[in-house]
Amino acid sequence: MADITRRLGWRHLRGAPTAHIRHHRSGKLAHDGPGLSFWFRPLSAALSEVPVDDRELAMTFRARTADFQDVAVQATVTYRVSDPAVAAARLDFSIDPDTGVWRGAPLEQLGTLLTETAQQHALDVLARTPLSAALVDGVSSVRERVAAGLAAEPRLPATGIEIVAVRVVALRPEPEVERALRTPAREQIQQEADRATYERRAVAVERERTIAENELASKIELARREEQLVEQRGTNARREAEESAAADKVRAEAEATRTVRLAEAEATRTVRLAEAEAARAVKLSEAEAARSVKLAEAEAERAVKLSEAEAAKQLRLADAEAQSTQRLSQAEAARTVALADAEAARSVRLARAEAEAAREVGEARAQAQAAWLRVHADAGIDGVDTLHAHAATRLAENLPQIDSVTISPDVLTGLLARLGGGDRA
Repeated sequence: MADITRRLGWRHLRGAPTAHIRHHRSGKLAHDGPGLSFWFRPLSAALSEVPVDDRELAMTFRARTADFQDVAVQATVTYRVSDPAVAAARLDFSIDPDTGVWRGAPLEQLGTLLTETAQQHALDVLARTPLSAALVDGVSSVRERVAAGLAAEPRLPATGIEIVAVRVVALRPEPEVERALRTPAREQIQQEADRATYERRAVAVERERTIAENELASKIELARREEQLVEQRGTNARREAEESAAADKVRAEAEATRTVRLAEAEATRTVRLAEAEAARAVKLSEAEAARSVKLAEAEAERAVKLSEAEAAKQLRLADAEAQSTQRLSQAEAARTVALADAEAARSVRLARAEAEAAREVGEARAQAQAAWLRVHADAGIDGVDTLHAHAATRLAENLPQIDSVTISPDVLTGLLARLGGGDRA
């Protein structure tokens, strides 16, 4: 397919090397050839694109032989457009000036023409050929007949088509017929296979018999050699025992001699080690005594120095402690004096406040008592009764705090008299 691009009302066509482009402008041929590239106006241009490369057309169709058996034919026809001008005139190879796509389906028309022509010649030759001959020589005969028929077809050159090659891939009968045709050959092959199997088994039996005889002879020979081997092993065992006894005797003597020598060497080494250990112990004792003396002297000097340093340290600590105690005592005394002054001032303020509060409460109570007495007097209540009621009120207010109550005779007499008078009334 040609590549077409748009630029301001113009179109640019770029064709492939295997595509023959024909450009007619206003009815006149403007461009003609493969692989062209040019500008054109779409309203006045008529474009055709004819492929000139070799194309493969695969076809599959069914035919009937002379003995009325159906076969499937698979073939391929290779063709090319040899005269693009004639092909463009006979078939619709025109393309759209905007997209470059064929307006029709020219390749499908060519495929239909070639398929029907080839199928016609193949059916003609297979209709006069029996199935067996068609399966044996049908491929070559059909290929030759189709190639000759397509070459002699007058419509193909008139359309500008050239046939390059014809290939017939296969001629296949119906599956049932194909299985039936394969049966005799398969049976014959199976018979040959069975015959080969029987012969192979016979040869195998003969070879097994030979192998069994050889194995028996081998076993007899092995038994005889085993007997010889046992005798030789007994002789070798006796010889090994004798040589082992002699070797053990020599080994025991050598071991005894080595043990004696090792004991003597060990005794000598022990004596030397004891002497060396005694000398080392003496030297160590002398060195330890000297070191103990030096350590004692150094320890005494260090104890003296530590005692002096400790005494000086204790003296400094005592002075510092005394000074610290003195400062703490002074600070505590000052704080105690300040606290005492603050407490005294607070006590004075509290006493003054309590006295003032007691005075105000007393004045308030006195005023309340006077007002209370005035109210009772204005109400016509006797003063004695008022005092009795006041005493009872105070008694009720302070009842939980009173341990004992003292009532004078005159009060008690007046109360009893009033109670008696009230009962009589």
